[in-house]
Amino acid sequence: MYKTRNRNLLMYTSAVVILGVGITYAAVPLYRMFCSATGFAGTPSVVSTSSGRFDPSRLTPDTDARRIRVHFNADRAEALPWKFFPQQKYVEVLPGESSLAFYKARNESEKDIIGIATYNVTPDRVAPYFSKVECFCFEEQKLLAGEEVDMPLLFFIDKDILDDPSCRGVNDVVLSYTFFKARRNAQGHLEPDAEEDVVQRSLGFEGYEHSPRAETKKVEGSKANS
Repeated sequence: MYKTRNRNLLMYTSAVVILGVGITYAAVPLYRMFCSATGFAGTPSVVSTSSGRFDPSRLTPDTDARRIRVHFNADRAEALPWKFFPQQKYVEVLPGESSLAFYKARNESEKDIIGIATYNVTPDRVAPYFSKVECFCFEEQKLLAGEEVDMPLLFFIDKDILDDPSCRGVNDVVLSYTFFKARRNAQGHLEPDAEEDVVQRSLGFEGYEHSPRAETKKVEGSKANS
């Protein structure tokens, strides 16, 4: 009877440990998905074609509204030997009006390199209404040695912004992208090759509470046991 109880206790304990480890590894990706879906921390919304935001009536520009000037910013990590810049300083759009903009990237090294872009919008209260339909940041970008490419961005500002009192005084918005050299993490997925605080800052998460990376927790645990 005691052996059975001990075996059951061991199974329950193991299950809890496995669940805890899984939550730890998933915490940051889930947090970023939440931010992308809600616009939290200045993360622009990513809209699927099945979303209600693509209803024809919602994608008709509100001609009675003021135009909002969207400025484009480009940064890159020092470890990435690329040139990266917007091809226009800004565009002016009406709420509900879709707009196309372009960035340009050039690999100035003699090696093929994979890069990953992060992004955020300021002021962050505009992020829930800033929706990207197509964007080079949705997946990693591989540039051959010396290759130069145009990177399109299709976006719109949802007309719901007109009903938000906190956004009534917003006339200018800044969309920022930061490109990092990519690396593979412990799970084999590509991620920015940079310190986590640098990546979080590029995403606009600086100053917000969020779970540390699983690798960081492992290191901290190892130090505590040593």
